[in-house]
Amino acid sequence: MFSAFINSFKVKELRSRMLFVAGVIILCRMAATIPCPGVDPQALSDYFHTVSKASGGDGGVLGIYNLFSGGALQKFAIATLGIMPYISASIILTLLTPVLPALEKLQRQGDVGRQKINQYTRYLTVIICIVQGAMAATAMLSPSKLGLRKPEHDLVVVGSAYFVVMTVIILTAGTMLLVWLGDQITKHGVGQGISLIITVNIVARLPRAVGTLYGMAQSGRGITGGNFRLVTALILVLIFVAVTAATILLTQGQRRIPVQMAKRAVGTKMKGGSTTYMPLKINHAGVMPIIFASAILSFLLPALAWIPFTRGFADYFRYGNIGYMLTYAILIIVFSYFWVANQFNPLKIADNLKKEGAYLPGIRPGQETAKFLDNTMSRITLAGSLFLTALAIFPMVLYSALKIPPIVARFFGGTSLLIIVGVLLDTLSQLESHLVMRNYDGFMKHGRLRGRR
Repeated sequence: MFSAFINSFKVKELRSRMLFVAGVIILCRMAATIPCPGVDPQALSDYFHTVSKASGGDGGVLGIYNLFSGGALQKFAIATLGIMPYISASIILTLLTPVLPALEKLQRQGDVGRQKINQYTRYLTVIICIVQGAMAATAMLSPSKLGLRKPEHDLVVVGSAYFVVMTVIILTAGTMLLVWLGDQITKHGVGQGISLIITVNIVARLPRAVGTLYGMAQSGRGITGGNFRLVTALILVLIFVAVTAATILLTQGQRRIPVQMAKRAVGTKMKGGSTTYMPLKINHAGVMPIIFASAILSFLLPALAWIPFTRGFADYFRYGNIGYMLTYAILIIVFSYFWVANQFNPLKIADNLKKEGAYLPGIRPGQETAKFLDNTMSRITLAGSLFLTALAIFPMVLYSALKIPPIVARFFGGTSLLIIVGVLLDTLSQLESHLVMRNYDGFMKHGRLRGRR
């Protein structure tokens, strides 16, 4: 593996691409450290320290957003909104494509249609940025209006109206800059740019998580004052390795459906008759069910606290509580089936197989094939969603049962680990493709990374 990394720098084109990616990542990290004008950095730092301490260390909704922004929210930097408004816009248009005939028609037009959909995605991203930017500016002016803790000192040192307008413009420009940089990585670098930026923001919080864990092991005390020994930290490291291996299995796991190609005469020769397979991913929905469930729960708690006759139930849906975890698990399973139903079309697949002269051994082409694929995908989705739910709930179990700080626990599963593993595997696959094309060995001595066969 190390020799493969060394070989990557021997290829001039690949070396240029990797250096380009490194330069863009540095720019993204700079955008996460430059604060917006009009904010008192010291007062904001003290406020986040108070909120973090009260929640056990980066817990709650603020901790989640701070994690995905790479710490930009804590400094209220120009990249505070991060790349998530673009992700939200992409998800919305993806869900609307099967519903709106105009979008479905554009999708069938190939590259021209996809470019038009990407343009609509950017327009929707700007609208989402304006809404979220206004909410972020309001939160800085008066956090209590959004159900957050009231700061001891004012976080903003300029006029409110001027600050809101200025902040919305700056945060929108910051997000669109990140989107543009992500596109440049995809075109001129290695890997999927948007995904790499999200991954870098998550990994940027890893040193602080390691420092927190080391401090607990050195002091021998946990966040609640309990005993925390060095052997506990070593056990957590082993658990992290095991959970990472399980995440890789979930990401790469698939059910292979054999496909037989029918023989046909082409001139004087017979072609076809070969056997291949159709890979059905166990986790076909990826990280989307967790993102949907997290988004709903992030609005559920403020809504329950805002409505007078439901305020008594708000405590049951706080991060780490039983009510939160049960609701979270149900939503993940539901959204797993919802996403698969929108993205996996067994009737279309069966029709395409029939047109290409392919069939599943022992299954009649057409309706019987579609029914078989639908039943198979339903069983696979059940197994994948249960595995995904266990992976998402595990960090909360560490936080609730073992009192592990959320900033540490989030790297033991959930969205963070799934994104890191998925993006790294995809990037390594692309790097290996470049190396193999130039007659270099890849990252694995035996076989290749799955997904590039």
